[in-house]
Formats: sequence, structure tokens, C-alpha cells
Amino acid sequence: MEDTSDWDYISQHDDEDKEPWHKGPVRYILGIFLLMIIVLMLVPYYGIKTNPSPKAIPTIEDIFPQGIEGDIGNKSIITQKSDYYRLIHADDPVVKLTADRIAAYSCTSTSRVCYAKAVFYFVRDNFKYVNDPSAVEYVKTAKQSLTSKGGDCDDASVLMASLLQAIGIRTRFVFEPGHVYIQALMPGALQKYRSEGDWVSLDGTCRYCEFGEISINSVSKNKNIV
Repeated sequence: MEDTSDWDYISQHDDEDKEPWHKGPVRYILGIFLLMIIVLMLVPYYGIKTNPSPKAIPTIEDIFPQGIEGDIGNKSIITQKSDYYRLIHADDPVVKLTADRIAAYSCTSTSRVCYAKAVFYFVRDNFKYVNDPSAVEYVKTAKQSLTSKGGDCDDASVLMASLLQAIGIRTRFVFEPGHVYIQALMPGALQKYRSEGDWVSLDGTCRYCEFGEISINSVSKNKNIV
């Protein structure tokens, strides 16, 4: 009969030399794999939470109430920069309704950052640039701009400021030679959007500008904040 004691001894020591899979390098690979899954799950979640973006940008036809085309109003007389604030009618029912519709249409959350982005892109993408008559500074109210669907930087700035203030976001005007845009007070926005403290620059007539950006031509110009 064959003596198997030697084989049993070898087999026993072979088993002792083999490290269980859950104690070997496999466990480290599995740990890294699980960590990557967790990171991939958390990054989009917190990214959306801290930097929400509109799910869609409506057109003026999607949002603007119909039947007020005849409500044009009178020409606005501007003698000084502070007069621009007289044109902001954030409590006008049509302006308020329009701003609310933009926010509700574009954002799934109640984030003010998302609301501000939606208003900015709404104006940038829907508002057509149209020059004023020569030697005449004609500035329209928000309702007039929504009716005309076009205007210059003054009109776009008043429109955006009115819509933002209608949903509780404070704004101010930034004047530079031959141009004006606005800034919105957004302490909740990411640092990359904020250029001066908690203020975010928004230029509704800069077609290639994103949220928080201004034209390259505007960067080096002298500015007067009102």
C-alpha cells in the first residue's frame, strides 16, 4: 500500500503558503474599485448641488404672456446713470410672471444660482442686438424689451436686472465707455463665477460669454459701478 504521509505533508504546507484571497492583493484592488464607485456617485451629486445648471432655456414665446403687445409705454429719458434704476419694475405683474416662469421652466431645484443662470441665458439667447437711433439714447423697460425682443446693451441690462430682482436677486449696473452690463449679488455661487466679492458679472449682449464672464474687450476698460 502506498504511503501518502509525504503527500499529505506537502499538501498541508502548500495550503499554509497560499494566502486567502480576501487577505491578498485582491482585497486592495476591490477596495480601490469600490472607492472609485463611491467617488463617481458623490461627485455628480455634490456638483449638481453646489453648481446647479438649468435643464433647458425657454424662448420668449414659451414664457412671455400673450396679449400685451399694445402695452408699449413712453420713451424713457435718461439724464444720468442712476436713472437706469427707475426703469427696473421688478414688481410689475408681467415682469414677475415672466421671471417666475423662466425659473420654473429651467430649474428643478430652488437654487438661486440656477435661477440666475436661467435668466442670464434667457436674455443672452433670446434678445437680439439692435442699435439705437444715432445720437439718441433710448432705453426700454423690461416689458418693452420683452415685447420688441431686441435692443442694445442698455435694454438687455435693464431687462436682466428687472427679471433677477423680480425673483429676489439684487443687481447693480457696471458702466464702461460705450457699454453697460450688470452684476448680480450671488454669495452662493462658486468662486470661479464671482469677480468682485460676491458679485457675478452678467453681460446679456455678449453672445459667447458664459455665466460670470464678460467680453475680452471689457476686461481692461475703466468701469463705473452704480
